[in-house]
Amino acid sequence: MFLEIYKVKARYTRKSKTGIEHEYFRVKQFVKLVCDCCQGQFTRPKGNMDPKRLNNNYFHVCDRCDSKRFAQKKGVEQKQKWNYSASSSTPINKL
Repeated sequence: MFLEIYKVKARYTRKSKTGIEHEYFRVKQFVKLVCDCCQGQFTRPKGNMDPKRLNNNYFHVCDRCDSKRFAQKKGVEQKQKWNYSASSSTPINKL
């Protein structure tokens, strides 16, 4: 689940050709997510993610969980939903 985007300002020091040291700043953006498999929070650099995935329409899996196994479980759940008959009395939001 997508939570937020936050920025981190990093300070670096470099030496010029003449030997003078000066500092400069870079702003990095990170995305805070909740794993849909283990419910743990994790972060990823925003530049490493597809901008379309920065919402809750997609599942997000952390590095500790096996994403392929999670995808297989979700596929089985969807297949079970498709096997319900149209004449069943189960409400559609309970599937």
